[in-house]
Amino acid sequence: MPYELPVVGRVLTNAVSGPSNPSPPRPPHSVRRTSTIDIDFPDGLTASRRVRGRARDFLTNGQETKVLADDVLIATVNPDRSYEFLFSFPDRPALQALVGPEGTPNSRRVMNALVPEEQGAGSPLYLLLDDMPGALFISGHVLVEWIAPEERMTAMSGDFMAPVDVCMGYAAGSNAIGDDGKCLLIHQVQPAGPLMTEEDPLAWHKLQDESDQPALRRARRIDTWLDGDIHFDAYFQDSSTTPHHGRVAVHEYCLSGTADFHTGELLTLKVDPRVLPFDACPQATKNVHRMIGIPLQQFRQAVVEQLPGTLGCTHLNDALRALAEVPIMVTSLQ
Repeated sequence: MPYELPVVGRVLTNAVSGPSNPSPPRPPHSVRRTSTIDIDFPDGLTASRRVRGRARDFLTNGQETKVLADDVLIATVNPDRSYEFLFSFPDRPALQALVGPEGTPNSRRVMNALVPEEQGAGSPLYLLLDDMPGALFISGHVLVEWIAPEERMTAMSGDFMAPVDVCMGYAAGSNAIGDDGKCLLIHQVQPAGPLMTEEDPLAWHKLQDESDQPALRRARRIDTWLDGDIHFDAYFQDSSTTPHHGRVAVHEYCLSGTADFHTGELLTLKVDPRVLPFDACPQATKNVHRMIGIPLQQFRQAVVEQLPGTLGCTHLNDALRALAEVPIMVTSLQ
């Protein structure tokens, strides 16, 4: 059931089924990619944001296991979204072009241009770099959970006009948009459990300690294995801490499907919307058939082309785009 937070004006429905299990058993012969981007506010909600990202590729081959890659991204980001500090492992000196008042703007396109070798390799670091701008944007939801309604608009400093038709959730007529055209901030959050389970301590990379302060976490899991074709099972969640303790999921999708072993073309796809902000959001899943037949390797661009605007959901599109590296991941199984 939905979790009723004491936030004035929030409307909760049963439009989605609720958070899933983020840590199913690892398939016996598989590669699991996990990533987390944790964003918090050490100097207050209106000051710079600290970003701590980690992503790992983990091979399971029967009883044998191996860490294939374990990458790190750390940053301090000003309120204007410019970078005060940026560190990566593996070290990529080109990324320092983003740092400082004259730094390059914060965008996926710019990051890809600075380190094209990471995109070509489909590395965990590339996933973190690609995810960071979106996670930083979504981290604004933390203020919705932690600031009293009467103080929220001033603290968040914006007119909050809804981006009409930018996605399915904000389609014209959506219950996310008020009569004055502004966002209603009525996200249908639900309680989120821990990522790690006692049954499998190797299920995820080393996680940040749970926080009782304002913070957002973007988490991903992608399992892939071979059984004639390429199989994948993926999980995506944005979650926020709350002043009432615990954590709430703001966005969550689960995806599974198959792709042709030789061409990488998507053969089947099942999308399960688990937690989404507004009633209209789950309707975007009806359009994912447009991706069938497209090679996974092309998903970073093809998703944008096939599911633009109200044909897609920003967070579903993000979950689909992250499947682009599955064909690279699965080469470790051959």
